[in-house]
Amino acid sequence: MKKKILCTMMSMVMVASLFAGCGTDSGTENSASDNSKKEKAGTTISVAAIETGYGSQMWQEVADAFTEETGIQVELTTDKKLEDVIGPSMQGGEYPDVIHLATGREAALTEQFIKGNMITDITDVLSMKVPGEDKLVSEKIAGGFTDTSLTNPYGDGKTYLAPMFYSPCGLFYNAGLLEEKGWDVPTTWDEMWELGDKAKEEGIYLFTYPTTGYFDAFFYALMYAAGGSEFFDKATNYEEGIWETPEAQTCFDIVAKLAEYTNPITPAQANDQDFTQNQQLVLDNKAIFMPNGTWIVGEMADAPRADGFKWGMTALPAVKAGGDGYSYTWFEQAWIPSGAEHQDAAKLFISYLYSDKACEIFAKAGAIQPVLGIADKLEGDNVMFYSIYDNGAKAAMGNFASFEAIPGIEVRTVFFDPVNSLVSGDMTEQEWIDGIISASDQMRANLK
Repeated sequence: MKKKILCTMMSMVMVASLFAGCGTDSGTENSASDNSKKEKAGTTISVAAIETGYGSQMWQEVADAFTEETGIQVELTTDKKLEDVIGPSMQGGEYPDVIHLATGREAALTEQFIKGNMITDITDVLSMKVPGEDKLVSEKIAGGFTDTSLTNPYGDGKTYLAPMFYSPCGLFYNAGLLEEKGWDVPTTWDEMWELGDKAKEEGIYLFTYPTTGYFDAFFYALMYAAGGSEFFDKATNYEEGIWETPEAQTCFDIVAKLAEYTNPITPAQANDQDFTQNQQLVLDNKAIFMPNGTWIVGEMADAPRADGFKWGMTALPAVKAGGDGYSYTWFEQAWIPSGAEHQDAAKLFISYLYSDKACEIFAKAGAIQPVLGIADKLEGDNVMFYSIYDNGAKAAMGNFASFEAIPGIEVRTVFFDPVNSLVSGDMTEQEWIDGIISASDQMRANLK
């Protein structure tokens, strides 16, 4: 599960004081091998990584390979509820050296660290050589992945979060079902509603979603489709009046109408414990589309499914005929808490995550690193997933700008969690919009 992927907020008191890193030179020109020499023999770093559908074994293999390459030991912690595991020790001022935990999860731990300015600047990692290789990290990472608010949350030109496991997001479905019924994949939202009406006649709902956290990638792509990058940039920076524009109304109307076509059991199962039951609706032909990422294949690998099931993936439809469909490129993040003890060794570990060896280990588990040339090494379903941009879809990237902590207000709770209430009928579209406008005023006033 990505967050993702995702409504009760974790209340944590963070200690902002910095611990001394065991390296003494943080110059941006140092190679990885130079940095590794500075580490004392027997140095052990702690790495905490969320266990998702990719599993945890890949992390142990990467940690072992890193130790073999650098001599630095790794104490690894993985868990599906990583926040609950590492939270108590961090409250006491003991931080992992490296944390792999994406934004957008229900506990919002990464967001708390971002808002608290408690994440280490890792811009110098881009200038480090990948351990065991001659290339710099910046020469390995694909273009654009370190130029977004997902990695540079403060807009200061510096990178604080390392891009990990990129995944084109879109609408996943049973291609076998559409082939059996003779239904075409919609290319516009009008065609989507037509398909929804056809499916309803056969007792099949058009839509479901794992949790409301999955609406971030959905909504980002929808904003691009409705108004392009200019509208997206203004909206994600909470520009005054942006949510009262025709482009915004188009987005709101589409989500509200989609709620009417959503399997009604979805909200009750849209939580971190039961989300796979919503995903199962697609495998059982009880819903056609769901927003998701490429990890879904591994996550549901052992789940039962309808006869003839085969995965399909499509971009969000164009708003109008002749318009562009968009697929949001989501990726996870690894970062170093400012309070981490072994700063230099932690940076070395992050640089190693882009090595050919690490990328190979991750890819075996289905986790694809955002490095140049990776698509040429894929096979099976991943060929289809990672070729979505070759089939006419445009890429959407970026997210809402960070703002200072506001009690009771988070991007997810304001924009995405209300979808549950839209589906259940407990909230109207206008009430949702009013909440967004009100919260955006506060977000804008508290931009970092």
